[in-house]
Amino acid sequence: MPQFSSTIISLFQKRAATEQGGLLSGKDPTQFDEEHPIRLWIVQVGIIVCTASLLSLALRKMRQPKVIAEVLGGIILGPTAFGRIPGFTQHIFPEESRPYLSLVANIGLCLFLFLVGLEIDSGVIKRNARLSATVALAGMILPFGIGAGMAHAVYKEFVNPDVQFTHFMLFTGVAYSITAFPVLCRILTELKLLDTTVGIVVLSAGVGNDIIGWVLLALSVALVNASTGLTALYILLTCVGWTLLLLFPVRLALRWLARNTGSIENGPTVFFMTVTMMIVFGSAFFTDIIGVHAIFGAFIAGLIVPREGGLAITITEKLEDMVSIIFLPLYFTLSGLSTDLGLLDNGITWAYTIAIIITAFVGKFGGCMFAARYAAGFNWRESSAIGSLMSCKGLVELIVLNVGLSAKILDQRVFSMFVLEALVLTFLTTPMVTFLYPPHLRRRITTNGPTFGYVPDDEANAGKKQAIRDEGDMRTRFTVVLDKLEHVPGMMAFTQLLQPLPPQPSHNRQRTASSVHEAARHSTSSRGEISTPLMSAEALRLIELSDRVSAVMKSSVSDALLQTDPLLSIFCMYGQLNGIQVNPSLSVVKFDDLAYSVADHARNYGSDMILVPWLPPAPSAFDGEPSDPHHQAGTTPQQVSIALPPTATSGPPAPTSSAVKSPTSHNPFDLLFRASAFKSPTGASTPGGHDAPHSVSVIHSQFVRGVFAQATTDVALFVDQSILDSASIIGKPSLGGMQQHIFLPFFGGPDDRAALELVVQICSNNPRVRGTVLRLSKVENSEAGDATAGIDPKRLEELNALTIGSGVAQFPDTVYGQHNTETRMQSDTADNVAWAKHATPKAVHSDTKSTHSSSSSASTGSSIEFKTVSTPIPLHAAIQEASEAVLATRSKLIVVTGRSRRLAVENHRKELKQLMEEHEHVSTEVRKTIGDVATAFVVAGVGSGIVVLQAAGVGNMD
Repeated sequence: MPQFSSTIISLFQKRAATEQGGLLSGKDPTQFDEEHPIRLWIVQVGIIVCTASLLSLALRKMRQPKVIAEVLGGIILGPTAFGRIPGFTQHIFPEESRPYLSLVANIGLCLFLFLVGLEIDSGVIKRNARLSATVALAGMILPFGIGAGMAHAVYKEFVNPDVQFTHFMLFTGVAYSITAFPVLCRILTELKLLDTTVGIVVLSAGVGNDIIGWVLLALSVALVNASTGLTALYILLTCVGWTLLLLFPVRLALRWLARNTGSIENGPTVFFMTVTMMIVFGSAFFTDIIGVHAIFGAFIAGLIVPREGGLAITITEKLEDMVSIIFLPLYFTLSGLSTDLGLLDNGITWAYTIAIIITAFVGKFGGCMFAARYAAGFNWRESSAIGSLMSCKGLVELIVLNVGLSAKILDQRVFSMFVLEALVLTFLTTPMVTFLYPPHLRRRITTNGPTFGYVPDDEANAGKKQAIRDEGDMRTRFTVVLDKLEHVPGMMAFTQLLQPLPPQPSHNRQRTASSVHEAARHSTSSRGEISTPLMSAEALRLIELSDRVSAVMKSSVSDALLQTDPLLSIFCMYGQLNGIQVNPSLSVVKFDDLAYSVADHARNYGSDMILVPWLPPAPSAFDGEPSDPHHQAGTTPQQVSIALPPTATSGPPAPTSSAVKSPTSHNPFDLLFRASAFKSPTGASTPGGHDAPHSVSVIHSQFVRGVFAQATTDVALFVDQSILDSASIIGKPSLGGMQQHIFLPFFGGPDDRAALELVVQICSNNPRVRGTVLRLSKVENSEAGDATAGIDPKRLEELNALTIGSGVAQFPDTVYGQHNTETRMQSDTADNVAWAKHATPKAVHSDTKSTHSSSSSASTGSSIEFKTVSTPIPLHAAIQEASEAVLATRSKLIVVTGRSRRLAVENHRKELKQLMEEHEHVSTEVRKTIGDVATAFVVAGVGSGIVVLQAAGVGNMD
């Protein structure tokens, strides 16, 4: 019986699967196994990427490029630091696993050099050949000569005599003379130098320098790999022939393929990408087998890709993430594993290392600086900035050094010395340029050429703008912020609302073709000259500068993007159709600089107001079905019914039904700021749980509050609460559309006064727009009580800080001076003067507590109704009055409010809390960004849109 059992067991054992060495079998999953190398490879990639990312977060604060973090990460993981931990290198980076790392890293290196070729635009060299040729040549010849001289001393002291001196000298000269073009582009973009004379020359010289450097590198590798001089000549001629083949027939064929597959118009197709990738690796294969490194073939393949239609940028977007996240850190780690700074262990070694750093910098800096000063005509500051930028080494020199190390021309000690030199010079580039070439001394380019003068002084622009405003003119110059396609409809609607209508004949209100031509003739001056447009707008397209190469490429071709960007094209066409002069502009900056860029553009443009849109959520995120126009306006009878306390002694009549929010009201803060799941009108959670993405709300709040804080002109934030277009928001009476109604709750303060001016301007210039201005004053009664009664004093101080803006905010926000009795009295006097100026003396007294007055402009046919209301609950009263105005006129409603974060007349915190309990809650970020009054209308869902206005000259940043 035991024999039978053993036989059965043996049968099963023969059919058992081969042991895989998994974790459950008790084996170490990080142990290297040639049959399953991916296990250890994944561990290695995780450690490498995490190390580089952590270092990048720290160095980003110092405005250093990512390559510094990647190189340092490789050095830390190598024998310099972690390699000294017993067993770390043998366990994580064993020698037998490095071929697999090297294979993946070299594949990534070929793809990276392909991306470098995509970045290089030969048109840059052609357009700036005269200025950049001398800088590029001087930046190659002098450093090469100094490097060759330094190579003699280093060769005698450190290099093995088996290595030929000519080979070592050639590699040293190339390492001294080369410039890191990809890193250089990144630094130019971050320092906002691409549109300066210095940036253009450096970019052009860097392109030429890079191409010559790769040719010299190919020549060096060919000489090393050749057994005789004749073989080296054959290798060089073959490489030249292959390059010419790619640059002419293959390039033309690739362009033909791109056009016939629609890749230029619609982005690269799968077939075009397949052909392109085969050319990249085929070229790399050919240059490698003839004796030149594979990266040279990949680089040439990048040069032949068509640039039309942004095709090169689109291809870069498809490849760059994997290359920058995975492949390049692997390559730098391999370099770090070969870099041992511990070998620099004596005085003579450190003396030579310092000498290499100094001579490399002096050669590059001196050659480029003197060429820019005496050959190109730049001043000393500009010339020194050019020299500092051209001395940037970065990863290109590391690639050269790794090629020399793999060819056994450099040993580990000399390799470490040159790696430290590349690291130091790249680190010094940004601070040196910032010091030598500050922003106020920069000269920018125009269509007339690069040397046209200095940047306009901010004070001059501010004075010009202030002079225009002091003359009492209307707001006619606007900076319109566009950063997402969803913002375009709202900005179209808002700008059309601001646009004055041409004069109409009083005897005929219908617009005909003849009346249009007649109005056009009336717009000319008495001397027959055509007057300037009544309204002009600078459409500012914002693109965030990320770590991606494609973002840098977009910034370097901003002139082309101005003509092809879809958002700008749409808005410019809208301006042409509506008689608005639109000046397109584009800014590619880091997120931290977006708000400053908006404020800076507005100052340089001399804008009277900045128009900032708020991103509306997708309509699919809301429950409910399409409804009638009342629902679209966000004002249903159920929604607008606000129950006023029976003790209220004044104000509009109060229905007794409770407030119910319309299910189709598109509240832009529901998805951005909701602290709880989005709920349907019945109170049940929406399927899928639309929880608030708090990170998105904080990020957008930072941008908006940054604009409020840094702008020196009026800022209007347009909160789009419905799916709007120009027809629905303005309405077309001739087509039966609804008129637009503007409602302003006036509490007082600088922001409310600016909002009043805006409402008066819109209504006086547009007969299709009616307005209601409601001046509210808060009164107390025994039951309503003070809004702040019963609140802890410490809590009250916190609430006042939030309302007035005197507290320190967590995110960028406007800082206001502490107001005192004198400033408060001055503000109250200004409120009364503004009210008396615009409200006519024709008053109709409805009772002793509430005064209603109205005025209309006979010249334009527009009208504004002015009312005053005293009530213990002003926010409820304002919402009720706005809702009744819409129901009475059957018009679209736009609510205009002041941000009221400065010299706020009333503290609405308690009443706002009550409103949120009646409707829905929003986070503190909303209240800090748009103010309490606007938040009340947001939570009540009243209005197709809300304009939050902050007056000019309110303060500065934290």
